[in-house]
Amino acid sequence: MNINYQIANTYLWSNKKMTAVAVFGVVLGIGIYIFMNSLLVGFDKSSNDSMFKNIAHIRVFRDDEIARPLISSTSDATPILINPKVVPNSNTIINPKRIMQEILKIEEVTHVMPQVNVNAFYLNGKSQINGLVVGVEPEAANQMYQIEKTIVKGDFKSLKSNPNGIVIGIGIADKMNLKIGDMLSLTSSKGQTESLKVMAIFQSNNAQIDKYKSYVNISKAQSLLAEGPNYITEINVNTIDPELAPKLAPQIAQITQYTAEDWKAANETLMAAFKMRKIVITFVSLTIVLVAAFGIYNILNMTVTSKINDIAILKAIGFKGKDVIRIFTAQALAIGGIGVLGGMVMATLVITLLRNVYIGGDIGYFPVDYEPTKYLQGATLGMVITFLAGYIPAKKAANVDPVSIFRK
Repeated sequence: MNINYQIANTYLWSNKKMTAVAVFGVVLGIGIYIFMNSLLVGFDKSSNDSMFKNIAHIRVFRDDEIARPLISSTSDATPILINPKVVPNSNTIINPKRIMQEILKIEEVTHVMPQVNVNAFYLNGKSQINGLVVGVEPEAANQMYQIEKTIVKGDFKSLKSNPNGIVIGIGIADKMNLKIGDMLSLTSSKGQTESLKVMAIFQSNNAQIDKYKSYVNISKAQSLLAEGPNYITEINVNTIDPELAPKLAPQIAQITQYTAEDWKAANETLMAAFKMRKIVITFVSLTIVLVAAFGIYNILNMTVTSKINDIAILKAIGFKGKDVIRIFTAQALAIGGIGVLGGMVMATLVITLLRNVYIGGDIGYFPVDYEPTKYLQGATLGMVITFLAGYIPAKKAANVDPVSIFRK
């Protein structure tokens, strides 16, 4: 065993240029693989963080229905047809407290929050903006959406102590020239008008949301719609892992008898874009690794060819085919080990450089971080590929007949 590794070490360093080229190929392939897959994870995290500032993992609501014939068409009687209309007239959830208690019994659920959405006009003098007023319980909303992290002026907690307060997006504040403490009038789609005090201003870095969305106490939203304290338009649910939402949504729908829409179903186009991005990045990174593997294979194959006389002599003096395989696979694994370590260093340097680059907008700094699982995947992939790249020509060399080589 020791003599096999000594021979492999001799072959490894006897042609330093070829070894260096093979190592560089592994470094480049594994470094890019780790970086691009870490970047993919960063993109997904950044996209999800931005998305979950405004939406819950699961949204429970009363969906519209189409009126059906009074008599089923499957019966013998002639069906009585009516003009199909959307029902019901009210979209409120009946007995929301009991429903929220039932949802909280699910082990994977972490937060449940009632919400009332109000289409309204923001009025300030002659300025008028069409927008969405979201009635929430401030503490629950902050736990679910982390609203405090988006506040640029004022204090979101003050909304709880002031029933006539409102938290507005920075786009509304800029367009209507509002600051903390100013009064803002609202007129709902039901014709109800309220004058509310600006308690805080948030900036989600999503221009569309910042220009039309605001938060008020849930009781104030109910008042804007001229409804009572039990009027709830939707219930938002968060889980321990957003990926569990598609599995839990049917269960919640069965429990509540209302529509339960998970965040992936609500954003199918965006999910398709994420999937396409993942496929492209994975394909590119694997292609680079495979190109590096072919380079290593060619180099080791050339090494085997150039050392064919040495192999014949080794077999003539008693070395077996498995010894030849060990020699060249050890050489390949040595190249792979050095290349994998170099690739990790390369990926770490690139990630360190880019994660300090400020992009701005909703993303902030470049969305990439050190992902241990991707480092482990890259190291495993690099060693497996280099092993195979060395084993294939080594297996061929193990079958060499020393007598035929000596005759030549």
